[in-house]
Amino acid sequence: MPVTDVRHDLDNLTLTITADFAAPVERVWQVYADPRQLEKVWGPPTYPATVVDHDLTPGGRVTYYMTGPEGDKHAGYWLVKSVEEPRGFSFDDGFADLDFNPNPDLPVSGNVYTFTEHDGGTRATYVSTYASAEALQQVLDMGVVEGASGAINQIDELLAS
Repeated sequence: MPVTDVRHDLDNLTLTITADFAAPVERVWQVYADPRQLEKVWGPPTYPATVVDHDLTPGGRVTYYMTGPEGDKHAGYWLVKSVEEPRGFSFDDGFADLDFNPNPDLPVSGNVYTFTEHDGGTRATYVSTYASAEALQQVLDMGVVEGASGAINQIDELLAS
């Protein structure tokens, strides 16, 4: 299992997930840079993603929806802030309706994904920051730790293929 540590900090409004992969930084980067690879790991195993738009450049937008076991669809978007290929990128991640209009009733997180060499492979650090402790608690209650961990743990299989 790639996920080695999960910490949420209500004082600093952050959720940090650390994962280790037995692949070079450049290969892990490709998982996020290629929308077809991203679809295989964005979303937990029972909620596979479909990436609709994928512009992983500063100012770009990524849109996606996840399809649940009952056929229910849940949409979201990224607003890309910065990109330092292959070392990482930052983006705002929000919930949306099926036309990809932001849902103002659900939290938006600011995310920084960093990929560094570690023990012959890659250590990925995923940091999400929320506007308030209530917003962080809301996504924790929605199962973000289990969902994100399940999604990240799918990356090993993709890297091995």
